[in-house]
Amino acid sequence: MVGDQSTRHPLVVGRVIGDVVNQFTGSTSLRVSYGRKTVANGCDMRPSHVLDQPRVEIGGDDFRNFYTLVLVDPDAPSPSNPNLREYLHWMVTDIPGTTGTGFGQEIVSYESPRPSMGTHRLVFVLFRQLGRQTVYAPGWRQNFITRDFSELYNLGSPVAAVYFNCQREKGTGGRRS
Repeated sequence: MVGDQSTRHPLVVGRVIGDVVNQFTGSTSLRVSYGRKTVANGCDMRPSHVLDQPRVEIGGDDFRNFYTLVLVDPDAPSPSNPNLREYLHWMVTDIPGTTGTGFGQEIVSYESPRPSMGTHRLVFVLFRQLGRQTVYAPGWRQNFITRDFSELYNLGSPVAAVYFNCQREKGTGGRRS
């Protein structure tokens, strides 16, 4: 769990906690797959692997609970100058527990990541909604702030998060550029 304050947790090591969300305790399972590859914290994916929106399965114990999923890039346009932080790549709301994004409402269409400089973190964050149709699309993708969004819609802390690293197709080098 993320809530154990462990400095070794992948979300802490990858600075997802800190850059995107505050410390939280995961309470719902979140499985994200691109084709046959399941996203694991810190795994590497190339833009050609993430062209199409992923399959997302959400746990929970009651389909009467609804969730919002966001996909953000806190490293846009480059990790050394993230002045578009966070860039919103996807948002799906009203996802019933025990189902997936196909049962929710896509309110910001999926835009595949295409980093041009450096290695970018792409972060999926899942929130439990207070009720159905209580979350609305923002007016823009750049400078989306997950914490502010959560506060605006009374979503509270995330219930799950997972991230992967992505760099341009022929990219080489380390995490920062």
